[in-house]
Amino acid sequence: MSRSVVGCGGQGKTLAACLQDVARPQGRREGLCVPGSMSMGVSSLNRLFLTELYCLSWFIDVSESQGPGATLQSFSFNCSPYIPTLELLHVQPPTTFFNPPSLTRWQGTYVGKMTLSSSARLDALTVNHYELQLRFTCGNQVTEGRLSVNVQRDPNRDQCAGRFASPAGEIIQVRETVTPGTPLYTLLLPGQGAQMNITSAQDPPYFPGPFSIDGQGQLWAPSQGLKGQAQKVFQLQILVTFGQGRSCRGMLTVKVLPVSSSQVSFPQQAQNITIPENLVPGSKVAQVHARGFDVRYEIVSPVPCRLFSIARVDGVVRTTAPLELAQAPDAAVTRLRVKAFERLRPWDSAELDFQVDVQSVNRWPPRCLPALLVTQIPETTPVGTFVNTFTCTDPDSPGSTLDYQLLFHSPASASSLCLRDGVLEVNDTLDCDAPGACLQHTASILVLDSGQPPMTTEVPVLVMVTPVNEFSPTCVSRTFWVREDARPHTLLGSVMGTDLDYPHDSIEYSISGGSGPFAVDSLNGEVHLLGPLDYELQKSYRLTVLLTDHSQDQDPTCHRSGSCTITIEVEVPSRMTPLLVTDTEVFWQPEPWFVVVLTVTSALLLLGLGWFLSWLLRGLTQVLQTSSKPTQALLLNSIQGTKGSIEGFVEAPRMETPQAPSSVMSLHHFDGRAQDSHEFPFFQTILHLGPLSLQTSSQYLCLPPDIHYLLFS
Repeated sequence: MSRSVVGCGGQGKTLAACLQDVARPQGRREGLCVPGSMSMGVSSLNRLFLTELYCLSWFIDVSESQGPGATLQSFSFNCSPYIPTLELLHVQPPTTFFNPPSLTRWQGTYVGKMTLSSSARLDALTVNHYELQLRFTCGNQVTEGRLSVNVQRDPNRDQCAGRFASPAGEIIQVRETVTPGTPLYTLLLPGQGAQMNITSAQDPPYFPGPFSIDGQGQLWAPSQGLKGQAQKVFQLQILVTFGQGRSCRGMLTVKVLPVSSSQVSFPQQAQNITIPENLVPGSKVAQVHARGFDVRYEIVSPVPCRLFSIARVDGVVRTTAPLELAQAPDAAVTRLRVKAFERLRPWDSAELDFQVDVQSVNRWPPRCLPALLVTQIPETTPVGTFVNTFTCTDPDSPGSTLDYQLLFHSPASASSLCLRDGVLEVNDTLDCDAPGACLQHTASILVLDSGQPPMTTEVPVLVMVTPVNEFSPTCVSRTFWVREDARPHTLLGSVMGTDLDYPHDSIEYSISGGSGPFAVDSLNGEVHLLGPLDYELQKSYRLTVLLTDHSQDQDPTCHRSGSCTITIEVEVPSRMTPLLVTDTEVFWQPEPWFVVVLTVTSALLLLGLGWFLSWLLRGLTQVLQTSSKPTQALLLNSIQGTKGSIEGFVEAPRMETPQAPSSVMSLHHFDGRAQDSHEFPFFQTILHLGPLSLQTSSQYLCLPPDIHYLLFS
C-alpha cells in the first residue's frame, strides 16, 4: 500500500504537512487533505485519526471483483462538541453502486465508511473510474472534497456472467423463415482474443444443420435455414477460452417461431386526439387496438417519449408528466407512432400514427399590475395625454392577446377618458369651470383572456380631475352718485365681479391705494360711505377696486387678480318748492272687520240696513261740513313776511261733495303725498298743492287741522 500524500492543493506533501494544513482554521475548503494513491484489497481497511479534521484519500483503487457491501474507505475524526454529518452529494458518472456514507461513534471519535451498494456490479471494462463528491459538516465548518475511485481489472475473475452464464442461458427467438446463414445473436464478452466454440452436439435429424459462432461472438443460422423447424428449441453450449488457460462456459437457447397466416393490423386509421392540459400524470389519453394473436404494444416515436406511455398489453396511452403549456410549450402537439406486434413473433407488426393535441385550460384570470389605478390630473391636461399604464398577462397562456374594455361608473357616459392598447388616455377636454363639471371619474377596466371559457379581471380606476386657476376675475367700471349730506355707512352700490373659474363667487374685493371716505365689502363688493362729504372740497372720487380669486386651484396659494375703476360723484341736495292747495278730495276707507261683519251678518243686514244708512249719512255730512270750511280762507295768511312777499296766490275754491267722496281731482304736478288720520278713521282728506315760491327762508306754510295730505309739485 502506497503512503505518499497528495495535499489539499493537489501538491505532494508529507503526512505531517497535511496534518498542519488541516489544523489551520478555515471556513470552507474546496479540497480535502488526503493520502495519495492507495491500493485496496477485499478486506483492506485504512483508517486515519486526526484531532480536529481528517485527511481523506483523493484516489482509491478498487478491484472489480468487489461485491455489494464491500468497504471502500474508512476514516475517523473528532468533532467535539458538535454532531458531524457526512454526505454523498453526487457520483459521476451517475450510478447506484455506492451507498451513502455511514457515520458511527466509536471510542469518543466518529468513524465514517464508504461501501458498495447491493446493486454494485463493478466492471473495469465498462466503467473504470468514478468521482464521488463528499461534504463533511462539523458545527459551522463545512468541507467538501472529491473522492476518485479507480476500478482495477481482476485477472482471476470469471468473465462469463449474466444470463449467458446462468443455467437457462440466453434465450433467442427467431422466425422459421429466417435467411440461412444470417447472424442471429452477438455475444459480448470482455477482453480481446477470446475463442468461442459450440461444444454441444448438433446431430441430425433434430438439427437441420450446425449453428456456428465466430471470435466476435456472432451466432450464425444454419446454412440449410430453419424452415420447418417451428416450435423447436435448440440449446447450444458455448466454451469461451481466454489466454493462460482461463475459460468459462455459457448457454444460448434458440427458439424457432412459426409464421402465422394472420397479420397484425390496426382497424382504425390515423386520428387526432385532443386532451386538456390539466390532466394529471397517469391519466388515460386513448386506447389503441390491433388485430392479431397475443399482441403487444410499444411507442416507437418519439423515443424516449417524455410525456406519454402505452400499456404493453392493453394499448392504453397515458400521460407520464404534467402537460402545463406555460411550463412546457412543446407539449402542445405530440405525434406518436405506436407499434403493435405479436409477442411470439415480434416481426409480425403494424404501426399506427396519431397526434395528441394539448388544449390549454383557462384556469386563471389575467393578472394585472398595478391591480388598482388611482391618479389625479389637472383640468388643463391636453387630449391624448397618458393618464396611467398597467400590464396584464395571462398565467394560462403567457404572451397571448388580451382584450380590454373601459366601463364607466360615475359619470355613467363619460367621454373624457379612453383606453388605447391597454393605456388610459385623455379623450376630451376636461373642464372644471361649470357646476358639477369637475368630477371624480370612477371606472373599471375589464381584461378578458382568449381562453375557453373566457375569464376576466376587473381593474378599478379612479381619476380625479383637479381644478386649475385659468382666468383672472374682472368687473365693469361704474359711477355712483351720493348726496353731500349722506350719513356714514350709506350703501352707494355694488361692484359686480365675475370669474370664469369655478366656483364663480370666490372673489375677494379690496380698494387699491387710497380709499378716502369709502370702503368696499370684501365678500360681496358693496361700496359704503365711511365719513362726511363736502361738495365744495371734492366733487368726485375715483377708486380702484382690486378683485382677487381664491379656492379655484388645487394649489391653495395660486391666485389671480383683476381690477376696475369706480367713480363716485358727490351731489348737492335739491331745494324743495312750497305748493299751494288747489283742490281737496275725500275718500272712504272701510275697516276689514266691516267686511267680516257684512259676511257673517248678511241675514241681519236686511233688517238693519235702513238704520245703518241713516247713521252713515249723518257721519258723512259732518265730515263734509268740517273739511269744507277751512278751504274758503286764504291758506297762506299765516305765512310771516313783508307785504308783497308772496308772488302768486291761488284761492282754493270750496267744494261740496254731495255724493260718496270717491272721486279724485287732478293736479298740475305732484311728487308724493303725506298722510295722517286722527279724527275720522274711515275718511281721509287730500290737498293738492300747486307751485309756490317763497322769497325768504323764514316763511312757513301753515295748514288747517283738517288737512291730512299735502301733494307737492
